[in-house]
Amino acid sequence: MTDNSATVQCDNLASNCRGLPSASRESFLAVMGRIFSLVAIITTDGPAGRYAITVNSATSASADPPIVLACINRRSPLYDAIIANGVYCLNVLAHGQEHLSDCFAGRPRDGAPFDFTAAQWSAASTGAPILTGAVASFDCALLEQHDIGTHTAFFGRVLEVREAGVVPLIYGSRLYTRPDTAA
Repeated sequence: MTDNSATVQCDNLASNCRGLPSASRESFLAVMGRIFSLVAIITTDGPAGRYAITVNSATSASADPPIVLACINRRSPLYDAIIANGVYCLNVLAHGQEHLSDCFAGRPRDGAPFDFTAAQWSAASTGAPILTGAVASFDCALLEQHDIGTHTAFFGRVLEVREAGVVPLIYGSRLYTRPDTAA
Protein backbone atom coordinates (compact mmCIF):
# COMPACT_ATOMS: atom_id res chain seq x y z
CA MET A 1 0.00 0.00 0.00
CA THR A 2 1.39 3.42 -0.88
CA ASP A 3 0.68 6.88 0.39
CA ASN A 4 1.10 9.55 -2.28
CA SER A 5 0.79 12.32 0.32
CA ALA A 6 4.19 11.27 1.65
CA THR A 7 5.83 12.11 -1.69
CA VAL A 8 6.39 15.73 -0.62
CA GLN A 9 8.18 14.62 2.55
CA CYS A 10 10.27 12.19 0.53
CA ASP A 11 11.20 14.96 -1.92
CA ASN A 12 12.87 16.79 0.96
CA LEU A 13 15.01 13.75 1.81
CA ALA A 14 16.95 12.84 -1.33
CA SER A 15 16.93 13.49 -5.05
CA ASN A 16 16.80 9.76 -5.89
CA CYS A 17 13.55 9.56 -3.92
CA ARG A 18 11.73 12.40 -5.73
CA GLY A 19 8.37 11.52 -7.18
CA LEU A 20 8.25 8.10 -5.57
CA PRO A 21 5.38 7.41 -3.18
CA SER A 22 6.14 6.20 0.33
CA ALA A 23 4.57 3.19 1.98
CA SER A 24 1.68 4.19 4.21
CA ARG A 25 2.58 5.07 7.78
CA GLU A 26 0.11 2.47 9.06
CA SER A 27 1.51 -0.44 7.04
CA PHE A 28 5.10 0.60 7.82
CA LEU A 29 4.42 0.70 11.57
CA ALA A 30 2.48 -2.58 11.48
CA VAL A 31 5.34 -4.42 9.80
CA MET A 32 8.08 -2.78 11.87
CA GLY A 33 6.14 -3.68 15.02
CA ARG A 34 6.50 -7.38 14.20
CA ILE A 35 10.29 -7.19 13.88
CA PHE A 36 12.12 -8.04 17.09
CA SER A 37 14.93 -5.72 18.10
CA LEU A 38 17.16 -4.90 21.03
CA VAL A 39 15.91 -2.61 23.77
CA ALA A 40 18.23 0.09 25.06
CA ILE A 41 18.20 3.13 27.28
CA ILE A 42 20.16 6.06 25.92
CA THR A 43 21.49 8.33 28.68
CA THR A 44 23.35 11.60 28.90
CA ASP A 45 24.56 13.90 31.64
CA GLY A 46 26.37 17.20 31.66
CA PRO A 47 25.67 20.94 31.59
CA ALA A 48 22.25 20.39 29.94
CA GLY A 49 21.19 17.91 32.61
CA ARG A 50 20.63 14.22 33.08
CA TYR A 51 18.21 12.55 30.67
CA ALA A 52 17.36 9.06 29.44
CA ILE A 53 14.93 7.44 27.06
CA THR A 54 14.14 3.92 25.85
CA VAL A 55 14.89 3.16 22.20
CA ASN A 56 14.94 0.14 19.93
CA SER A 57 16.74 1.89 17.09
CA ALA A 58 20.40 1.64 18.06
CA THR A 59 23.22 -0.40 16.58
CA SER A 60 26.89 -0.52 15.72
CA ALA A 61 27.94 1.63 12.78
CA SER A 62 31.69 0.92 12.55
CA ALA A 63 34.32 -1.24 14.20
CA ASP A 64 37.31 0.85 13.10
CA PRO A 65 36.97 3.24 14.79
CA PRO A 66 34.28 1.86 17.12
CA ILE A 67 31.07 3.84 16.49
CA VAL A 68 27.46 3.23 17.50
CA LEU A 69 24.35 5.08 16.45
CA ALA A 70 21.09 5.79 18.19
CA CYS A 71 18.00 7.35 16.62
CA ILE A 72 16.17 9.86 18.81
CA ASN A 73 12.94 11.72 18.07
CA ARG A 74 13.70 15.43 17.89
CA ARG A 75 10.71 16.17 20.18
CA SER A 76 12.42 14.28 23.03
CA PRO A 77 14.23 16.38 25.66
CA LEU A 78 17.11 13.89 25.24
CA TYR A 79 17.71 15.27 21.73
CA ASP A 80 18.75 18.74 22.94
CA ALA A 81 20.61 17.31 25.93
CA ILE A 82 22.82 15.03 23.82
CA ILE A 83 23.74 17.94 21.56
CA ALA A 84 24.51 20.24 24.50
CA ASN A 85 26.32 17.61 26.60
CA GLY A 86 28.21 16.13 23.65
CA VAL A 87 28.09 12.63 25.18
CA TYR A 88 25.75 9.70 25.54
CA CYS A 89 25.71 6.10 26.69
CA LEU A 90 23.95 3.26 24.90
CA ASN A 91 22.79 0.81 27.60
CA VAL A 92 21.48 -2.48 26.12
CA LEU A 93 18.86 -3.91 28.47
CA ALA A 94 18.93 -7.41 29.92
CA HIS A 95 16.02 -9.81 30.12
CA GLY A 96 14.36 -8.93 33.42
CA GLN A 97 14.76 -5.16 32.93
CA GLU A 98 11.39 -4.73 31.23
CA HIS A 99 10.25 -2.38 33.99
CA LEU A 100 13.14 -0.04 33.16
CA SER A 101 12.25 -0.07 29.50
CA ASP A 102 8.71 0.96 30.40
CA CYS A 103 9.88 3.59 32.90
CA PHE A 104 12.17 5.34 30.39
CA ALA A 105 9.56 5.02 27.65
CA GLY A 106 7.36 7.21 29.86
CA ARG A 107 4.92 4.50 30.94
CA PRO A 108 6.17 3.02 34.23
CA ARG A 109 4.34 0.15 35.89
CA ASP A 110 5.04 1.79 39.25
CA GLY A 111 6.53 5.15 40.14
CA ALA A 112 7.25 8.16 37.99
CA PRO A 113 8.29 8.15 34.33
CA PHE A 114 11.97 8.71 33.52
CA ASP A 115 12.90 8.12 37.18
CA PHE A 116 16.61 7.44 37.61
CA THR A 117 15.94 6.04 41.11
CA ALA A 118 14.24 3.03 39.46
CA ALA A 119 17.70 1.52 38.83
CA GLN A 120 21.31 1.63 39.92
CA TRP A 121 23.71 3.68 37.83
CA SER A 122 27.39 4.49 37.72
CA ALA A 123 29.09 7.30 35.85
CA ALA A 124 31.03 6.62 32.68
CA SER A 125 34.25 8.47 31.94
CA THR A 126 32.17 11.03 30.02
CA GLY A 127 29.76 11.40 32.94
CA ALA A 128 26.90 9.67 31.10
CA PRO A 129 24.96 7.22 33.30
CA ILE A 130 25.80 3.52 32.88
CA LEU A 131 23.01 1.13 33.87
CA THR A 132 24.04 -1.55 36.36
CA GLY A 133 23.14 -5.01 35.03
CA ALA A 134 22.86 -3.99 31.38
CA VAL A 135 23.97 -6.53 28.77
CA ALA A 136 26.40 -3.94 27.45
CA SER A 137 27.04 -0.22 27.82
CA PHE A 138 28.79 1.93 25.24
CA ASP A 139 30.07 5.27 26.55
CA CYS A 140 30.27 7.69 23.63
CA ALA A 141 31.45 11.12 22.61
CA LEU A 142 29.09 12.61 20.05
CA LEU A 143 30.79 12.40 16.68
CA GLU A 144 28.09 13.35 14.16
CA GLN A 145 24.36 13.74 13.89
CA HIS A 146 22.07 13.47 10.89
CA ASP A 147 18.43 14.53 10.76
CA ILE A 148 16.12 12.18 8.87
CA GLY A 149 12.34 12.38 9.00
CA THR A 150 11.20 12.92 12.59
CA HIS A 151 14.42 11.61 14.12
CA THR A 152 18.12 12.33 14.39
CA ALA A 153 20.74 9.61 14.10
CA PHE A 154 23.42 10.33 16.69
CA PHE A 155 26.76 8.71 15.87
CA GLY A 156 28.99 8.27 18.90
CA ARG A 157 32.65 7.34 19.07
CA VAL A 158 32.83 4.56 21.65
CA LEU A 159 35.29 5.47 24.40
CA GLU A 160 34.51 2.63 26.79
CA VAL A 161 32.59 -0.64 26.67
CA ARG A 162 31.22 -2.58 29.61
CA GLU A 163 29.67 -6.01 29.31
CA ALA A 164 27.77 -8.34 31.64
CA GLY A 165 27.20 -12.02 30.97
CA VAL A 166 23.43 -11.74 30.91
CA VAL A 167 20.68 -12.50 28.38
CA PRO A 168 19.49 -9.51 26.32
CA LEU A 169 15.95 -8.19 26.27
CA ILE A 170 14.26 -7.98 22.88
CA TYR A 171 10.94 -6.45 21.86
CA GLY A 172 8.54 -7.12 19.00
CA SER A 173 4.89 -7.89 18.34
CA ARG A 174 4.09 -5.74 21.38
CA LEU A 175 5.87 -8.02 23.83
CA TYR A 176 9.18 -8.38 25.62
CA THR A 177 11.05 -11.63 25.38
CA ARG A 178 14.53 -13.10 25.20
CA PRO A 179 16.37 -14.54 22.21
CA ASP A 180 15.91 -18.27 21.70
CA THR A 181 19.45 -19.42 22.20
CA ALA A 182 18.70 -23.12 21.71
CA ALA A 183 20.26 -23.91 18.34
